[in-house]
Amino acid sequence: MNSNTVSRRSFLRTTGQGAATIAALSQAPAVFSAAGSPNDTIGVGHIGLGVRGGSLISEVAGRQLGGGIPGTKVVAVCDVYEPHRQKGVQRSMNPEVKIYQNYKDLLADPAVDVVVIASPDHWHCPMLLDAAAAKKDVYIEKGWTRTIAEAKKMRTAVKENQIVMQLGHQSRGQTAGAHGAELIKQGIIGPVTLVRTGRFENRPLGRNVWRWYGDYNYYDRPNPDDVIQQVDWEQWLGTAPKEPFNMEHFWHWRCYWNFGTGVAGDLLSHEVDFVQYVLDLGIPTTCFTKADNNMLFDGRDVPDTWNSVFHYKHKNCTVSFDCSMNSAFVQAPEFRGKEGRLLFDSIAQSVSTFDVFADPASSKYRDDLDSGKVNPGKPFLTYDPSKVKALPSHMQNFFDCVRSRNKPNCNEDQAFIETATLVMSVQSLMDKREVAWDAEKEEIV
Repeated sequence: MNSNTVSRRSFLRTTGQGAATIAALSQAPAVFSAAGSPNDTIGVGHIGLGVRGGSLISEVAGRQLGGGIPGTKVVAVCDVYEPHRQKGVQRSMNPEVKIYQNYKDLLADPAVDVVVIASPDHWHCPMLLDAAAAKKDVYIEKGWTRTIAEAKKMRTAVKENQIVMQLGHQSRGQTAGAHGAELIKQGIIGPVTLVRTGRFENRPLGRNVWRWYGDYNYYDRPNPDDVIQQVDWEQWLGTAPKEPFNMEHFWHWRCYWNFGTGVAGDLLSHEVDFVQYVLDLGIPTTCFTKADNNMLFDGRDVPDTWNSVFHYKHKNCTVSFDCSMNSAFVQAPEFRGKEGRLLFDSIAQSVSTFDVFADPASSKYRDDLDSGKVNPGKPFLTYDPSKVKALPSHMQNFFDCVRSRNKPNCNEDQAFIETATLVMSVQSLMDKREVAWDAEKEEIV
């Protein structure tokens, strides 16, 4: 007898409504039609058109006429670097798109209803505050920001100005993630006490992670004399410490503490936000981080190897995050419960399926284990994405909520949790100690 058939029968017998809920989720439409006429076009302005920003404008506008997000039009692009502005023009799919060098001019444009922000992290807070004051809805890239104080200001600005805000964790639009979360909620693996996740990257030495120029896998170094002439360096620096133009800081800002939070804001935030999406754990009670630079001695400030352990006392759960930029073996999100484990197939933003295994000591699946119908070394349930309708993408969810005025999947409250989590990780590293979260004061102690 097929073990998948046995497991589904066991699951129906032991969890009742779980399968029915999954069936309901599977019927979700690919695109949710929210309030507003389909003829009402949302004007979109893109701020920051580098690596990630270039991908986002292509997602919104599409690569050809009729593609992209329905009911939207890219009406303005902004970047401090001329080649990036031209990239925005080319990908906007709008020959009349307006071009700005200063983001505040874009925010003042009445044709712009929504802004997509993909600037370096040190610009996230001021840009979001200004966009909220201008009553523009915001899709903004992760990590949300670099300090708790900034996160508090941003959360307040979103709420007081009643804008729709989506943080760019696209794993929340992955159908497999939603279905896996529902199965865990219904008890398929019992109480979850441990989650293991991480990110592993690897490139040939000399082509190190984060050392690309303008796009992933592009390592041809531009002529510095040309770049100096084409970039507004003072505007790019913003509130960061003043310094002469620096090619590495401009192109590789993730490698330096003055502009970002290293692994925490770029990779840890993705994976731990996915855990938050699946389990709704909230802000960790404590965090301990150990991180070092073990191989990439290329002038970067931030470590290439990162290990954090988060404990959620209020949920009796521990989450570990491990990262190396010198090893490419995938650590897919793994949820371990008293009765079994659920293992996804890829990094958070790319999950497409998962396997469920019975624990060898499980009481829930004891009969099937004893009879040999379920083997603890093999999955008793494998999620088949071809048999369900895909949920709306993370970007589509944002625009649906722009029309409906509902809260998007990764709204300001979820963004605050993401920031508190990643900042705890950085603070623990800097202080060389375990840090804790004071929930009443909303501070790291």
